[in-house]
Amino acid sequence: MSRTLPFEGVDNVRDVGGLPLAGGGTTRHGVLLRSGSLHFATPADVERLVDDFGLTLVLDLRTPREIDRDGPTPVAAAGVETVPLTFIGASREYLPETGDDTDPLLRNYLGYLGDHPGNVAEAVRRLAAADAGPALVHCAAGKDRTGVLVALVLDVVGVERGEVVADYALSAENVEAMFRRWTTAAGEEMPADLTPHKPRAEVMDAVLAHLDAEWGGAAGWLTANGLTDDDLARLRARLAG
Repeated sequence: MSRTLPFEGVDNVRDVGGLPLAGGGTTRHGVLLRSGSLHFATPADVERLVDDFGLTLVLDLRTPREIDRDGPTPVAAAGVETVPLTFIGASREYLPETGDDTDPLLRNYLGYLGDHPGNVAEAVRRLAAADAGPALVHCAAGKDRTGVLVALVLDVVGVERGEVVADYALSAENVEAMFRRWTTAAGEEMPADLTPHKPRAEVMDAVLAHLDAEWGGAAGWLTANGLTDDDLARLRARLAG
C-alpha cells in the first residue's frame, strides 16, 4: 500500500511517521508532512490540513521567484504560519571535491547545502522548536529540496538508512500526477519521458554518504552550521518520541 496521502489539489503528500528507527520503534505520526506545492490546494485540502492534521507551520523551500509567480498559497491565506527558506542560490559555484563526472542531481543536492546552509539549518531549527506544532515542508514537487531536508531530519532522528532513502525515492511514483496537473493548468503537453524528473535512490545514498564521510552524518553537518545539541535532542523527541 502506498504511503502517499490523497488530496484534491496537493500532490506527493505523505506523513513521515511510522518509519523504523535503528534503535527500535518508529517515527511518530502527525508531526511532519512533506508535499509538493500548495498552490492548487482546494478549500477541502486546507480544511483537512488545518482542522484534521492541526497544521501550524509550513516551510516553503521554493525560490522567491517561484513564490512571487504563484502568490500566497491557500494554506498561508488561511492563516497558517508560512516561512520561506529557499535552498537554491544565485550561483552553483560550490561543489565538493567530487570530480567533473558527478551526477548532476547530486551536484544540485550538495549545492543546496553549500548555497544556503543557513536556510537548511533554520528549517531544521524551526521543526525542532519547543513550541512547534504539526508542520509541513514543501517545495514545487516535494521531491528534491524537500527530499534533501527530510532526509537530513530522518537521519538525525535515527531512521534506518535504507528507509531514509526509500522515503526519498517514493516520490517517483507521484511524478506523473504532478506533471499532469501542471501541464493541464498551463495548457501544455505532457513530457514524453519523465524519467529525468524522477528521484533515484542512489543519489540520496550518495548525499548521505558524503555527510557521513565529511561530518559524521547529518547531525554533524547541522551542528557545524549553527544547531545545538539541544535543538537536535528536541527534534528527536518530537519525531522519535
